[in-house]
Amino acid sequence: MGQNTNGKADKATLRGELLEARRRLTADDAQEAAAVLARRALELEELADADTVAAYVSIGREPGTRALLDTLHARGVRVLLPVLLSDNDLDWAVFEGPEQLVRARRGLLEPRGERLGPDAVLEADAVLLPGLAVDGRGMRLGRGGGSYDRVLARLSHARVEPPLVVLLYDNEVVARVPEEPHDHPVQAVVTPSGVRRFTA
Repeated sequence: MGQNTNGKADKATLRGELLEARRRLTADDAQEAAAVLARRALELEELADADTVAAYVSIGREPGTRALLDTLHARGVRVLLPVLLSDNDLDWAVFEGPEQLVRARRGLLEPRGERLGPDAVLEADAVLLPGLAVDGRGMRLGRGGGSYDRVLARLSHARVEPPLVVLLYDNEVVARVPEEPHDHPVQAVVTPSGVRRFTA
């Protein structure tokens, strides 16, 4: 796979394959994986020590975050969830429990509380990112909408960059993710099999 000139095309091909694999998961498979992912993620020292975590609400067959969000909230962690803006950038609001989530564009679930602004993510001690794959270098493949590229660019200018963690299924840790210049590596991936860390 090409790294720059063919990066977008290669990413599109890999995205298609991974999304098809997710579509083949049963609801029971996804629910079982979500429970294991929550347990694994809660073992991360980055989350154990965090006062504020930026996360997201999983939808469809994405690796599930609901149990994890509920547990962090119950522990008193301030959980920031994204709110999709009209230009595809992300605003943020505090998670106040599942009953405070509302349906939004693109089938997303968003918190109904006060909007804190796109820079609120800079307050996070750790950031959980959605993704489709990660490779042995920690390079993450997103869905291609560009929302998290903006978040990551914002975080790269933070006084202290928070650790970036992606939640995936086991088959989504791949040999190599096509890379473009704006891509950022993550520090860890959590899968049902365990946690893998990456060093720069």
